[in-house]
Amino acid sequence: MLPMFNPGEKFQGFITFAAANQILFSLEDIDSALFIFNTAGFIVAAVINEFTLSIILGFALILILLICSALVSGSEIAFFSLNPLQIQGLRNITSKSGQRTMNLLERPKRLLATILISNNFLNVAIVILSTYVTQQLFNLTPLMEFIMLAILVSALILLFGEIIPKMYATRHNIKFALFMAPALNFLIKLFYPISSILVRSTSVIDKRLAKKKSNLSISDLSDAIEITSNESTPVEERKILKGIVKFGDIDVKEIMKSRVDVVAVEVEMPFSEMLKVIIDSGYSRIPVYSDSFDKIKGILYVKDLLAHLEVKGDFSWPNLIRDAFFIPENKKIKDLLQEFQEKKIHMAIVVDEYGGTSGIVTLEDIIEEIFGEISDEFDTMEDEIEFKKIDDHNYIFEGKTTINDFCKIIDIEGGIFDKVKGESDSLAGLILELEGNIPPKDTVISYKNFDFKILASDDRRIKKIRIHIKHDKSSDA
Repeated sequence: MLPMFNPGEKFQGFITFAAANQILFSLEDIDSALFIFNTAGFIVAAVINEFTLSIILGFALILILLICSALVSGSEIAFFSLNPLQIQGLRNITSKSGQRTMNLLERPKRLLATILISNNFLNVAIVILSTYVTQQLFNLTPLMEFIMLAILVSALILLFGEIIPKMYATRHNIKFALFMAPALNFLIKLFYPISSILVRSTSVIDKRLAKKKSNLSISDLSDAIEITSNESTPVEERKILKGIVKFGDIDVKEIMKSRVDVVAVEVEMPFSEMLKVIIDSGYSRIPVYSDSFDKIKGILYVKDLLAHLEVKGDFSWPNLIRDAFFIPENKKIKDLLQEFQEKKIHMAIVVDEYGGTSGIVTLEDIIEEIFGEISDEFDTMEDEIEFKKIDDHNYIFEGKTTINDFCKIIDIEGGIFDKVKGESDSLAGLILELEGNIPPKDTVISYKNFDFKILASDDRRIKKIRIHIKHDKSSDA
């Protein structure tokens, strides 16, 4: 601990030294006078040096602690402002700093507790040292000393230890996080016992708060949209809002194009024949298979063929095939949309649990779940006429129509068939789940307030269905 020294005592020492100097000059013994003079000068110089050293050391420690406080405060913003794309970029960094940063991000509660504890220790140390330096420099009353510390020291901590570093960390969060990762790993080990108490206490609070949270279902959110909407709210806007609400709970199999409707080419098909298939289909991306549709080799981009259209004779077009992106049927479309964005692709091959090809899904299919049907000059007439509306209570649908599309067309809640549809995703599959077999023509199957009448079927599938809604279509009987 540094020795305490009062400036008042220093002034009194100078007076005593001056008085002694006058006495020495009056002495007759010059040698004795010089000896006493030198001894007194040495004592005074030592006291002055001791006072100056303690003040300088105090200021230096305050500066170091203030820098440490700034770094710790900035790291809080740096780590907790990282977005998913930046975190994904950090995963690709193979350096030790990158690995340490990811380890810290995997323990957010421990990291936050350590940052708060470290920052509090540093700020308390700054206040204690500032009090000591103030007492050394000024002989103040306790009230004046408190006012100086409250105003000056608090302003320094806020400006240089909080505001400025957090502003910098916001703009350079990745760089700041990588720089502070080693120090924070050390602080986590240093303050582990204290941070453990904080983490456990917050876990108890989180559990109690979780019990009080109200679990809103998709149906509740849809009802809330209906309640908050009025006559002036456009119908399309309400549909978009409902699409956003249901977006995160839709599986790929509910929106995919079934394999029976997919246009694909065989890898050994001649170039001229393959061109005819592409021209007739009007699609820009075509799956390519070998032997059967369950063995997808890749995706052929029509734009890759443009440079070879003038080639005469046969052309080895399979060399242009790109790798296909395979996904399971139960993948959520919100996750698939993110992967489409990251990989910069527009089509995926949907496979079932046995590895067979179920169908394909495109970026357009996902977007249509929010904004509704998107039509362009390349859409065929068959795609536009998938159902016929007879009146508000009677419709004719193709059996391959997905349950999701059916619910959107007649404007009902998509989960109404969840208890009975099983693994099916089409109207034909729904009827198979209800009946257990392919019913013959004119058979009527009832479920809740819906009557499904088979208009066309064969031994393999249900082709066309007439649906009668017994009551108001917005009600769930």
